[in-house]
Amino acid sequence: MLAKRIIVCLDVRDGKLTKGVKFRGNVEIGDPVEAAKRYYEDGADEIIFYDITASSEKRSLFLNVVEKVAEVMFIPFGVGGGISSVPEMRETLLAGAEKVSVNSSAVRKPGLIAEGALAFGSQAVVLGLDARKVPVTEEIPSGYEVIVDGGRTPTGLDAVAWAIRAERLGIGEICLNSIDADGTREGYELNLTRLVSDAVSVPVIASGGAGKPSHLRDALTSGGAGAALVASIVHYGEYPIPAIKRFLADSGIPTRLARDRRESPAP
Repeated sequence: MLAKRIIVCLDVRDGKLTKGVKFRGNVEIGDPVEAAKRYYEDGADEIIFYDITASSEKRSLFLNVVEKVAEVMFIPFGVGGGISSVPEMRETLLAGAEKVSVNSSAVRKPGLIAEGALAFGSQAVVLGLDARKVPVTEEIPSGYEVIVDGGRTPTGLDAVAWAIRAERLGIGEICLNSIDADGTREGYELNLTRLVSDAVSVPVIASGGAGKPSHLRDALTSGGAGAALVASIVHYGEYPIPAIKRFLADSGIPTRLARDRRESPAP
């Protein structure tokens, strides 16, 4: 069985690391490059950066931050926020990222997924899917609607249907974020995670709501996720990555146990 991954999410605004709740009220909590280095040294499997206002502000993302991050850590990392074309994907990958995440732009131009997968391979293209719970309707039978522009714009798209379509277009994995659970530290939205995990064959990253290690265990078992995204619980020091991984291993979940990378940073 493949090892489950622990992925640290770094939300960046104006070059600063931030954190909010339910996509609102973000406050600055540090430097993203320093944080990336620290989480790399602590044993994170991957890191993903989101420029949280690039899409809503209709601007390109922070390639200077991407380049600095690539110099200080040696694990896969992805970048999302405002990427709306194959040339922008190429620029991001050339800056040092191994993956690009598309979200709002893919909803508006689904062909971007296929173009990116053809140019760089499906493994390099991640779908960022932000969803909010809504009443079940004929148009949204799952009860979860896709929301774009950093949680600002409803789309009328059913989250499960969009995930299925994105897989057919060539997406390599899906980072599934519950807007309702984001930043609450009350646990992942397991029903949403299971619905999408059962509907697609690509890996699903559970995102939004982690508050303690048992939440990750639940997402990786009951939720069917292949990876779990964390933010607040590591940013504020409640649960270091090594402790989370030990808990998961003790729970019988295959995990790459964290090792100290300070002595020998190169893989």
